[in-house]
Amino acid sequence: MSSKPRRGFASDNNAGIHPKVLEAIADANAGHVIAYGDDPYTEAAVKLFRQHFGKDVEVYFVFGGTGANVLGLKAATEPHHAIICADTAHINVDECGAPERFTGCKLLSLPTKAGKITVDQILPFLDAVGFEHHVQPRVISISQATEMGTVYQPRELKQLSAFAHKNGMLLHMDGARIANAAVSLKATLSAITREVGVDVLSFGGAKNGMMYGEAVIFFDRSLAKDFKYTRKQGTHLPSKMRFVSAQFSALLSNDLWRVNAAHANSMAKLLAQELAKIPLVEISQQVESNGVFAIIPKKYIAKLQKLSFFYTWNEQISEVRFMTSFDTTAEDINDFVALIKRTLS
Repeated sequence: MSSKPRRGFASDNNAGIHPKVLEAIADANAGHVIAYGDDPYTEAAVKLFRQHFGKDVEVYFVFGGTGANVLGLKAATEPHHAIICADTAHINVDECGAPERFTGCKLLSLPTKAGKITVDQILPFLDAVGFEHHVQPRVISISQATEMGTVYQPRELKQLSAFAHKNGMLLHMDGARIANAAVSLKATLSAITREVGVDVLSFGGAKNGMMYGEAVIFFDRSLAKDFKYTRKQGTHLPSKMRFVSAQFSALLSNDLWRVNAAHANSMAKLLAQELAKIPLVEISQQVESNGVFAIIPKKYIAKLQKLSFFYTWNEQISEVRFMTSFDTTAEDINDFVALIKRTLS
C-alpha cells in the first residue's frame, strides 16, 4: 500500500494491536511449547484472570466473541431452554443465528431504548415455566457495555442476577467491551461480574487492543464440567494457544486493559462534546463507554460514509454509530468533526 490507512470511527474492531500486546506475541514466538494450552504462557494468563476474578474461576480461551458467547451459552443450556436478551443484543442481531443453531435454544428478545433489559420485562416469561409446550427460560443474557454504548449499574446487575437465581435461571454477560464498562463505573472487573452474581462471562480482548482472542469465564464451576469438550467440538480450541494467552497476559498486566479502555472512553466523550456543537447533529444515547450514537439528516450520511466510513445504526431515524478505540487521538476527532461540519454546511 502506498500510504497507511487512517484511523476512523466505524468500529473498535477496526483498530490495530496495542504495541505491548504485539510485543507479547513476539516474545511468545520462541522455541517450542506443547500445543492446545498445555504451555507456560496459558498457565500465566489463567493465573492473571484468577487474580482479577477469583482463584476458583474456570477460564477457557477461544478465537472470537461469537464463539465465546455461543459456547458459554451452550454450556448453560439444553435445547428446550430459552435465552432472554435485549433486541439489540449481539447474540440476537450480529451472530447470524449461531446461538440458536448451536445451542438449540430459542432467543426471546425484549425491546429496549438504551440496550438494557429489566426484571419487569422478564417477569411474563415465567408463565411458561413447567409447561411442556413452551421453551423454558434458562438464561438472561446481557451485554456490558451494551450495544448502545450504555452501561449497567451494579444495582441493576444485582437485580437481574437475584431474579435469575431465584427462578432457576442463570445470568450470562457478553463482555466484549467489559473493560470500557468497568472504567465507566470506576470499578474492578470482579465488582461488575462475580460480585454482582454473573454466572458466565464472555471476556473481550479484540476490541481493547488485542489481535484476536476472547475468554469464557465460569463463576459457577459446575457449568464448566464438560466445557473442554464443548470448546473442541465447537471448533474454538486454538492449537497455538500461547499466542492468545500471551496477549491476555499483556492486557491484564500493569492495568493495560484499564488504560486502553479509559482512553477510548475519554475520546468518545470528546467526540460527543464536539459533535453536539454542530446544529444538524443530535446525540441520541448517553455516552457511557466508547460508543457515540447520533442522528444526522439522512441526505448527508452516504456522502460522509464515502469520506470516512461508519455504520448506520437505525435507518428509520437516521441514527449512526461512531466508535472510539485505544489508539484514537484528539487530532483524529478534530479532523473528523471538521469533515462533518464541511459536509453539513
